[in-house]
Amino acid sequence: MTIITKFAEGFMNLFQTGADTFISWMTSIVPVVLMLMVFMNTLIAFLGEERVTHIAQVSAKNPFTRYLVLPFLAAFMLGNPMSFTLGRFLPEFYKPSYFAALGQFCHTSNGVFPHINPGELFIWLGVAQGIEKLGLNTMELAVRYLLVGLVMNFISGWATDFTTAIVCKQQGITLSKTVQSEDLVA
Repeated sequence: MTIITKFAEGFMNLFQTGADTFISWMTSIVPVVLMLMVFMNTLIAFLGEERVTHIAQVSAKNPFTRYLVLPFLAAFMLGNPMSFTLGRFLPEFYKPSYFAALGQFCHTSNGVFPHINPGELFIWLGVAQGIEKLGLNTMELAVRYLLVGLVMNFISGWATDFTTAIVCKQQGITLSKTVQSEDLVA
């Protein structure tokens, strides 16, 4: 075979591998995320959007609930990436901070709660394998990672509040710190 033929085959194999991965997602993670979205929207419809909005308003009032409690509950109950959808109930000003805190929590909780981010479980398992070879307890590391992660997620969320305020000031944008009905995007 010529170099050009080998290059062409390799190039097409790259796209075939991408297509195979896409099809595997269509039979694994996409239906799960779709069902979680249906469940969450059903739960919101059952509870009432007003109640969920009220919970978000109460959560948004202090950084502790906004960047520790709400992200933990969202990630634990819904997993990654579905947990990000709860941010729609927060005031616009706090959405970037919520996403910053939650995005990190979906990673730092993997050792204790692998269901939150199963797509990246291989990273934790690689670390755990090294810890086991050293004769150390992997759950102790997982708990420490979770606790340090919670603190760092809180700091990240709060720091993002400050950077959001700076960017809003620079751009002349005013974002509400309370939930308005027009803020809710399905």
